[in-house]
Amino acid sequence: MSKHDQLTCHDILGSLGDYLDGNLRADLCEEIENHMRGCENCRVVVDTTSKTIYLYHHTAREVELPNGARERLFSALKLDDFILPKR
Repeated sequence: MSKHDQLTCHDILGSLGDYLDGNLRADLCEEIENHMRGCENCRVVVDTTSKTIYLYHHTAREVELPNGARERLFSALKLDDFILPKR
């Protein structure tokens, strides 16, 4: 990507994992950060994703869900095909 091209929100989402993992070149990180200065939506997505990853790594533990909660969640998210039987 040349300096004259601007990153789009789609580009940001496509690079989000590598950006948060610190696996992008410095110039691409700078372009993402420049984009986020002017794009509140991308800033919120990056911040929320970063916080979610942090919380998962620092507070993750098995949580027992109330009966049927997992199935209702998967159904609401239209992920019924991914529901596996409980072990």
